[in-house]
Amino acid sequence: MTYEDYPTDDPAVVTCGLPYANGDLHIGHLRGYVNADAFTRGLRKLGQQAAYVCGSDMHGTPIAVNAAEAGVSPEEFALEHHEQYEETFPKFNVDFDQYGHTHDETNTEMTKAFVRAWEENGHVHEKEIDVAYDPEADQWLPDRYVEGTCPYCGEHARGDECDEGCQRHLEPGEIEDPVSTVTGNPAEYRKRDHKFLRLADFQEHLQGFINRLEGTSNAQNQPREWIEGELQDLCITRDMDWGIDYPGEGADDLVLYVWVDAPIEYVSATKQYTDRTGDFDWESVWKEGDGEIVHVIGRDIIQHHTVYWPSMLEGADYAEPRAVCATGFVNIDGKGLSTSKNRAIWAEEYLDEGFHPDLLRYYLATASGFEHDVNFTWERFAERVNSELADVVGNFVYRALLFANRNFGGTPDASLSDEVETEIAQAMDDYEDALNDYDLKRAGERAVALARFGNEYIQRNEPWKLDEDEAAPVIRDCVQLVKAVAVLLQPFLPEKADEVWAQIGAEGSAADATVADCLQEPPAEFGEPAELFEKVEDEQVAELDEKLAGKIEAASSEEDDDGDVSDESDVELAPLADDRIGFEEFQALDLRVGRIESAEGIEGADDLARLEVDIGHEVRQIVAGIKQLHDLDELPGTKVVVVANMEEAELFGVESNGMVLAAGEEADLLTTHGDSVPGTKVK
Repeated sequence: MTYEDYPTDDPAVVTCGLPYANGDLHIGHLRGYVNADAFTRGLRKLGQQAAYVCGSDMHGTPIAVNAAEAGVSPEEFALEHHEQYEETFPKFNVDFDQYGHTHDETNTEMTKAFVRAWEENGHVHEKEIDVAYDPEADQWLPDRYVEGTCPYCGEHARGDECDEGCQRHLEPGEIEDPVSTVTGNPAEYRKRDHKFLRLADFQEHLQGFINRLEGTSNAQNQPREWIEGELQDLCITRDMDWGIDYPGEGADDLVLYVWVDAPIEYVSATKQYTDRTGDFDWESVWKEGDGEIVHVIGRDIIQHHTVYWPSMLEGADYAEPRAVCATGFVNIDGKGLSTSKNRAIWAEEYLDEGFHPDLLRYYLATASGFEHDVNFTWERFAERVNSELADVVGNFVYRALLFANRNFGGTPDASLSDEVETEIAQAMDDYEDALNDYDLKRAGERAVALARFGNEYIQRNEPWKLDEDEAAPVIRDCVQLVKAVAVLLQPFLPEKADEVWAQIGAEGSAADATVADCLQEPPAEFGEPAELFEKVEDEQVAELDEKLAGKIEAASSEEDDDGDVSDESDVELAPLADDRIGFEEFQALDLRVGRIESAEGIEGADDLARLEVDIGHEVRQIVAGIKQLHDLDELPGTKVVVVANMEEAELFGVESNGMVLAAGEEADLLTTHGDSVPGTKVK
């Protein structure tokens, strides 16, 4: 790869983290696929050859578990969801050049070739490890078949990750107090031979890779702790039937871990695209390094794409990615998206409400930067559609083209003014800079800003008060601005941009146009335009909010009917601990009232903040996972409860001397009702 600014002479491959073939798609899923699609289209706008490839992730224990519950085979279960995704993505104008799945022949053979290369290069070894076993069911318990306690943070963990705590990847045998999800009984650990990829072989390569990596800061900084520390070998086999068989000797009854064959689908899909079209060279990109590889992923799988995947590529003599862009999550009305509580906006549900897919695309791609969370509310959605798309873009395009058609039959015969040419040229430069910074929000907003300039320009010049000769150059400028807006907004609003393209009578489609076309002369003749956007009314927003609240309440009621704990605040309560502690053990905790003096985010850490907390005797530096959940600027002066005798720790290179107590997933900080001074002991 070149690491030169886009566009480069080498082709680009853009991928998005594979959707797991295990459920319906919602807007949380769509954020990544829309962003990757918009970025691919944006690269093409710059003149970059680019292919967008992806596929369904078909393997792993959750699919096997859910297939068994549904009474069908894992393959049948996964294929049903794969076909559903193939139908749903185009409805949101997510246009993959190739969309496959991990169970097809191409990926099966590609995966086995990777593993054979690792073996030939000496990167695979066999080791006896502890694997959870259910004696009652008489079976091994890989991944989601076992639950227990995370050995690193003490939170509940399942499968191969601490999903409720520190988010760490967990190897087989690491979960403490294992319980079988098959029978609900305690599991036991038994010795078992498994295959491992020796990650230490790639440590020096990874340390260089992470310094070369482009993309979002969270993807560049979060992995450094792992890469600079002692790398644990990756277990690449599992005890189950569903998956790709291990191709080497001595593992006849093992399949490959799902995180082995899943990212290899990026390569397989590119190969399939080459085989199908003949106008792309997958080997030059993936094997020879003559290409720009960009991965768009969720931030929960950064480790997989910046530690495991580069090691897998290097071990098989494949090229490394140029960039990894890790998106934040999508919250609903300020709360975490919850499929179990139906606190979600499902893909089909959005379309059933009659909204155009481009509206959601624009919202998801520009509501925040790549790495930040998006808080979806129907009110905010309506506000952005109305104020930015309808009032700015739609209003300018319609009034400019309507005046041009009625008074000149199209583009007036006049020269483009220096003012407007300069404004468009600056927008083109800003747009290119934003894409080179992997900043879709800035690129989209720059396109809208150009339409806003158009509105101001036409309002300032008032062509309706001018005679034909005086009005002609003004309207000529406006039609040029319309064309430029259509080009720059096409990655975000592909259908709507094509509508504008047709309204100005341009040949081809807006998808074929590049940034350079922003300043190419528009057609001389075109017809009367139609309005692009309808506003979302307040009444509809109220109805949508009511529907969402009803869904959440119904889901909570169903849980309550099933005997699960629920209450008016819609909080999932963790079970009470069975083990009681004595008063002396409680007294060993030195709990103090503290007052936050300052708070700031820790660079490179998505959730962590550095706090200075006055605990009476001294001011302590404490690291807390509240960065995404609180406005840090408003925290100074807040009273909190601190565990003062907590062992010191270091998180992301920052020393933490104590622990701030908080309740629930929203990190509700524990405080005092009265005026207890800092240092007061909590009893």
